[in-house]
Amino acid sequence: MVCNPNSRDDDAAATITKARLPDICRDFNILFKTEAGADVTFEVGGDKLAAHRCVLAARSKVFMAQLFGPMKETTAQTGVIHIKDMEASVFRALLSFIYTDSFPFMEEDNGQEVEASENNLLVAADRYDVQRLKCICEEQLSEHICVRMVMSTLALAEQHHCQGLKEACFKFIQVQTPSSLQAVMATDGWDYVVSTYPSVLKELFAKVTALNQQK
Repeated sequence: MVCNPNSRDDDAAATITKARLPDICRDFNILFKTEAGADVTFEVGGDKLAAHRCVLAARSKVFMAQLFGPMKETTAQTGVIHIKDMEASVFRALLSFIYTDSFPFMEEDNGQEVEASENNLLVAADRYDVQRLKCICEEQLSEHICVRMVMSTLALAEQHHCQGLKEACFKFIQVQTPSSLQAVMATDGWDYVVSTYPSVLKELFAKVTALNQQK
């Protein structure tokens, strides 16, 4: 049997390389799931979620103001912060991203439910000023625009100042056939945009007109 004198050095190098691999996301995920040392509790839709003030404040200016700003005395008295107008699963996904910087796995994994989850997660990211998550949601929604959802997505983009998503909706509508455009105009999203964001509709018509003039 021939002994390779370099094998021990190779093993040592592999150990050193492995030790240098970034583990902070994994470690923070464990911290989030175990709730070890958690010092703040959120009550969302009847569920209670524990977290760490410093982690949240470091990742969100909104949490910084809420947990260490003028409002901190109020939260310190009860130790529980009540979150309204948000589902527990969405808030949990928001916290998961804050800890891991990875797009959270949504329990719903089929069709319309996934779209709704991404919509709600974008709203949550905007509400708590988690811009990276907001951009990721915007990109994912841009890749799944369809006739049924395009106007609702356009309204969402306008409401939360997502210019990239808004432009993606415009481009999708511009290339549709007349029959597909009729289907778009038959959706509830169309009626909502007409009544709530007429300036967006005017902008859309201007883009369609400009495109037709170029042909």
